Amino acid sequence: MVRTLPESSNLITDVWIKKSWDEFLALAEQSEYEQARFYYDNGLIRIETMPIDSGHSRDNTLLSQVVSLYGTLKNIRIVGFTNGSFRKAGERECQPDLAFYVGADFRIPPKSSEPIDINEFGAPAIAIEIASTTINDDLGRKRLLYERLGIQEYWAVDVNAAEVIAFEVFDGGSRQIQESQVLPGLKITTVEETLKRSQTEDNGAINRWLLQAFM
Repeated sequence: MVRTLPESSNLITDVWIKKSWDEFLALAEQSEYEQARFYYDNGLIRIETMPIDSGHSRDNTLLSQVVSLYGTLKNIRIVGFTNGSFRKAGERECQPDLAFYVGADFRIPPKSSEPIDINEFGAPAIAIEIASTTINDDLGRKRLLYERLGIQEYWAVDVNAAEVIAFEVFDGGSRQIQESQVLPGLKITTVEETLKRSQTEDNGAINRWLLQAFM
């Protein structure tokens, strides 16, 4: 089917706008949005400009290290994705900063140029959104999107406050947690301390501290 491209010159980024699924797909294919991130939920689309600030990129790297190192030491099977796309065709799509499949039973999605099909591979166990400006949307509509998508755990990270607000997702809702349920024993305060240490310590020093904390 040939899609008619919607008028995009006046399209506002970083807000939710009412659009159909076909309009969402058409916009996602436009070259002017090649570096943008796309979200779709319940007939609403959000196009985000890619963050370029050092705080966001540093926290993104450190959070990936924390989860991967913890899984390695605890012998937990993990596959991670940075800025990956996850699609439930016709209904929802998201591009979290970080996402992880965790556990013994998941299938590893193949490397391709297409979004990961939630219907085929299931939703990631953990999704992480990192906010270097306002965190309101991450705690609001994005949180609802991840609840509906069927992830098990969602972390909203405030770069400026070095705060991680983590939620366990179940029965279509969520509740705040102080310890990961997907990565048993991983305390959210340890994750936050990692982010605080990044202000004065290099990655090697932080990893050595994490090794002691995780043993």
